[in-house]
Amino acid sequence: MTDRLAGKVALVTGAGGGIGRGIAQRFAREGAAVGVLDRLADGVEATVRAIQDAGGKAAALVCDLREPEQVQAAVNQLRTTFGPVNVVVNNAAVMPSGKLHEVSLADWDRVFDVNVRGAYLVCREVIPDMIAHGGGSIIHMASVTGVLGLPGIAAYSATKGALIALTRSMSTDYAAQGIRVNSVSPGTIDSPMLHDFLAQQRDPAMRRAEFDAMHPIGRVGTIDEVASVFVFLASDEASFVTGANYTVDGGLSVKGEQPQD
Repeated sequence: MTDRLAGKVALVTGAGGGIGRGIAQRFAREGAAVGVLDRLADGVEATVRAIQDAGGKAAALVCDLREPEQVQAAVNQLRTTFGPVNVVVNNAAVMPSGKLHEVSLADWDRVFDVNVRGAYLVCREVIPDMIAHGGGSIIHMASVTGVLGLPGIAAYSATKGALIALTRSMSTDYAAQGIRVNSVSPGTIDSPMLHDFLAQQRDPAMRRAEFDAMHPIGRVGTIDEVASVFVFLASDEASFVTGANYTVDGGLSVKGEQPQD
């Protein structure tokens, strides 16, 4: 265990599994006390157990990000347990598949409610504490789909573009209060979200091979590779970094190619 995040209280949404769990575990290994927030209790409890078994500090926060009262209660619980939150990772997301005309109104509303409105509700709760205590770091989980756009995930791509724009706006609004706001845009990552997406495709194995091949590095990324960037942005090493969108994509956004339907 190292101390790059020693003394920090971090809230990670969507931390019941996948990339969110990986970020929460890395934060704890670096010395942060971590609020593990997710909608499903089983995932939250598994992440908390993994952190505590490794000697870290974590609090279980079961919360539906679509419900303002639940978000407020979760932040209050974390504040009571470990103190004011000074690092936030807005990672929770859903990813319905389909071209625009194929996406139901219910799915369109759900993806914006979780991916964008959820980030807004969390930030609304923690920013006053950050201002009162001298600043903090907010990191939105965006995606290269918010810049490039991959076929078949129109609604998801729209939410990730919104988070990149929100990063820029928030960074100028709060820089004077010591709050840094950045986003991270991964390429394709070997995660449960990718596995779920592939399961909906006509030929999952072929689609996976396409994702590997479209990254100049020759493969999709790993959860730990993404988590490393979040550790940097959460730490004081990034004290002069705000308003940035970090692409962690194996060169995908430079190459600018996507698999086609």
